[in-house]
Amino acid sequence: MIKKLDRITVDPNVCMGQATIRGMRITVSFILKLLGSGMTYEEVLAAYPELEKEDILQAIQYAAWLSGESTKPLATIK
Repeated sequence: MIKKLDRITVDPNVCMGQATIRGMRITVSFILKLLGSGMTYEEVLAAYPELEKEDILQAIQYAAWLSGESTKPLATIK
């Protein structure tokens, strides 16, 4: 069971409605890209001191939750 993602916020007025960390202009996708490029937790936290380790963990949890969602192909219009 996934715990509450209380650090992930979505506001249409911040970063065009993308999921962000605690309303800051740091998106979940940006954090994931940093980690995916090979940065460690410690390097991300050093580069962005306003972040906390729990922010990074919740970004990963949010991405895991999204990747498990079912998707349906868009209907084609003929």
